Amino acid sequence: MKTRLISGTIFIIVLVLAFVLKAFASNYFFDALILGVACIASFEASKLFSKMGKYNDKYMATIFPCVLMGTLLYCISADAKIGLLYTIIISVGVMVVCFGATFAIPFLTYKKTQKEIQTRGLDNPSVAKYAIVKALNTAMTFIYPAFLLMFLTLINHFENMPTTFPSLEGFGGNISLFVLIFAFLIPIISDTFAYLMGGLIGGKKLAPKISPKKTISGAVGGFVWCVIISVAMFFIFNAIPAMSTLLVDAGITVWKVAIISGVGSIVGQCGDLFESYIKRQANVKDSGKIMPGHGGLLDRFDSHILVAPVVFIAFCIIFLVI
Repeated sequence: MKTRLISGTIFIIVLVLAFVLKAFASNYFFDALILGVACIASFEASKLFSKMGKYNDKYMATIFPCVLMGTLLYCISADAKIGLLYTIIISVGVMVVCFGATFAIPFLTYKKTQKEIQTRGLDNPSVAKYAIVKALNTAMTFIYPAFLLMFLTLINHFENMPTTFPSLEGFGGNISLFVLIFAFLIPIISDTFAYLMGGLIGGKKLAPKISPKKTISGAVGGFVWCVIISVAMFFIFNAIPAMSTLLVDAGITVWKVAIISGVGSIVGQCGDLFESYIKRQANVKDSGKIMPGHGGLLDRFDSHILVAPVVFIAFCIIFLVI
C-alpha cells in the first residue's frame, strides 16, 4: 500500500508539473511527457503482444512514437502551416514508411532472422512470410497506443494550428490547457468512481470473463459522476472572468461539456476493458513494473488512449463550427 501511494504521488506530481510548465513556460514540456508515456506504453504493448504469440519488433515499437512526435511537431510548427488534414495524412504516411522499414529489417539481418525463426519453433516459414507477419504485429503498436496517444499532442497545440482553427488565434494556450485538463480528468474521474460505486453497490458483473471485478453499477456510477464533475469543472472555469470570455469565444458550453464527458466516460471504460482483454490473453496481471503497486504506464493510460481522439475530434467540431 505504501509503495502504491508513493509511486502514485510521484506520478501526480509529474503530471501537475507538466501542466504548470505548459501554462507558464512552453507547450513542449507537455509534449515531452506525452512522448515518454507513448514510448514506454508502446514497449509494454510490444511485450504483451509477444506474450500473446504475436511476435514483433520491440525496438521499432519503442522508437516509432519519437518519429511520429517529430513529424507532428514539424507539421504544426509556425513554419509549416499545412493544416490538420495534411498533418494527419503525413502522420499516416510516416506510419506506412516505418511499417516498410520493419518489414525490411529481417532481410537485412537474414541470418539472425533465420535463427530467430528456429528459436520460436515456427514451422519453417520463409523469411518473407515471417517478416510480413512481424511487421503487421509491430504496426499494431504503431496504432495502439502510439498513434492514439499522439492526439494529446494535437490537443496541446490547438492554438498553434491557425490554418485549421483561425478562431483560436490569440487565445494564448488557455483553450488547449482547458481541453487537456478535460481529456485527462474524464478517464480519471470515470475510473475512480466506477471503482468506488462498484465497491459500494456491487451487483451484476460488467464483463466477468475480461475483468471480473468490474460491475454494471460501477460503470453507470463512473458515467454519472464523470458528467457531474465535468459540468462542475466547467462552472468553476466559467466563474473566472477571463476564462469565461474564452469559453464563450471558443463556443464551449456546459451542454457540450456534459455530452463529451458522457461519451468520453463510455469510451474510456471500453479502453480499460480492451487493455484488460489484452493482458488476459497475454496471461499477465500488469503491463509493466515502472509504477510499483500500479503496474505499467499502459495500465495507467489505457482509458486515455481511446479518450484522447474522442475529445480531440469533439472539440475540433466545436471549434470549426464557431
